Amino acid sequence: MDINGANPPLLMVHGWGGSHQETWQNTGVEQLINDAGTTVIGVDLLGHGTSEKPHDPSNYADISAPIRKAIGARSTGVDAVGFSLGAIALLDAALHNPKYFRKLMLVGIGNGLLEPHKPDETERIIAGIDGTASPDDILARQFGNYAKRSNNDPLALRAALLRPRNKPFSEADLRSIDAEIVLAVGDRDFVLPADRLANAFTRCRFVNLKNCDHFASTENFTFIDTLLGFFCEH
Repeated sequence: MDINGANPPLLMVHGWGGSHQETWQNTGVEQLINDAGTTVIGVDLLGHGTSEKPHDPSNYADISAPIRKAIGARSTGVDAVGFSLGAIALLDAALHNPKYFRKLMLVGIGNGLLEPHKPDETERIIAGIDGTASPDDILARQFGNYAKRSNNDPLALRAALLRPRNKPFSEADLRSIDAEIVLAVGDRDFVLPADRLANAFTRCRFVNLKNCDHFASTENFTFIDTLLGFFCEH
C-alpha cells in the first residue's frame, strides 16, 4: 500500500468497543470503498482490535497516537472517517497538525465535545461494563454489551474510558482545521444536539441520519451513501 500516491487514501477509524474489522470490514463498507477505487488505511485504536490492550488508563491519554503513526510523514493530506471515539481521535490528530486531512467525515459526535468532561457519564458506562447498571438504564447496558463482544477486552475498554482527559475542544481550535468536513449524526443519537459543533468548523455540512441511533450509525444507508459520495466520487 502506497499512502504517498497521487490519490489520497481513506483512513477509517472505528468507535469505542469496535475495531477496523468489526466496524468497516465485516459490514462491507471497506469493500464498497475499495470497489470505488479508493485505498483504505485501517486503524485500530489502542485497546481495540489488533492493537495492544493495556489496563492502565494513563496509557490512553494520547488517543490520536495510532492515527498519527498511520499517517506518518506523508507530505499531502489524507481523507478520513471516524465514528464516535474515532471521530474524537481524528479531531485530536487534526489539532496536532491542521493539514493532516483533506476531507473529514465525523460520525456520532455532538456539542458535548465543546463542554467539560462529565465523570458521572463515564461512571454510568463503567457500570454497564461492570454489570452494576440499573436494569432500566438501556444505554449503559448497550455499552456493556459492546464491551463484552468477542475479541474485546472489557478491562482495556474500561481503562480507555477512564483515560486522562484534555480540556474540551474549543471553537477557535476547530476553526484552524483546514479539512472539508461532513458531520453525520442520527436523529435518535444521545450525543445530540450537534449544531454548535457543526458551526465551529470553517467548512462543514451536517447530515441527519433519519431513524438512527448512535450504535446503528455506521450501517445506516444515508451514512454509507454520504460516505461514498464525499470520498469516492470524482
